[in-house]
Amino acid sequence: MGLLNGKVALITGGSRGIGEAIVKGYAAQGADIIFTYVSSEEKAQKVAEEASSLGASVKAIRSDAADFSQSEELVKTVLEEFGKVDVLINNAGITADTLMLRMNEEQWDKVMNVNLKSVFNMTKHCLRPMLRNRGGSIINMSSVVGVFGNAGQANYAASKAGIIGFTKSIAKEVGSRGIRCNAIAPGFIETDMTDALDDATRQAYVDSIPLKRLGNGKDISDACVFLGSDMSTYVSGQVLSVCGALNT
Repeated sequence: MGLLNGKVALITGGSRGIGEAIVKGYAAQGADIIFTYVSSEEKAQKVAEEASSLGASVKAIRSDAADFSQSEELVKTVLEEFGKVDVLINNAGITADTLMLRMNEEQWDKVMNVNLKSVFNMTKHCLRPMLRNRGGSIINMSSVVGVFGNAGQANYAASKAGIIGFTKSIAKEVGSRGIRCNAIAPGFIETDMTDALDDATRQAYVDSIPLKRLGNGKDISDACVFLGSDMSTYVSGQVLSVCGALNT
């Protein structure tokens, strides 16, 4: 029996990287899932097929979480399909790294919209059905960079720090109705972006981590399973760093 049997999860940015790992991890634990993607339909459908093979009902929907109206329509679709939303995982995110002196307005706005406004959009539209059900778990993907900052990532760090403040506020607003809201702050995680790093840069990252390895998608997925399951019913308003003690 899976830890998420009977639960319906809505996951943004689920077609690759950390999002793909979360979709498959949730499917393995018995959740029914709708996840979003923006660009590659072929990749998203492949993830949906692979996750469905684990026995769950999994559907990929093209939707931009940074768009308020699209987010509203997405939640309506989930409710039509499954009748409820038990777990919302706000995972969609991008980077546009550069030093502040070189950063333009578009680079700032795009990162803030995709990373932070999307969290507002999705939470706004999921709260009402969660309130009706008097329960739910909202999991927001922050970053250790949102905790301690990083040169060349002022836009990304600001968006991820904003997610932490948002998470704590929502936890206080809706806790009395049985809704929990937590954030996960990943450290350096192996994704297609880290695959592009040269050996020296990669080793420098590893050397800075007390556990002496990069994290992987399963590390984050397992944390999401915990926060979405009934094992964490008294955990809310928290930031769970999954970083190999980097943020210590």
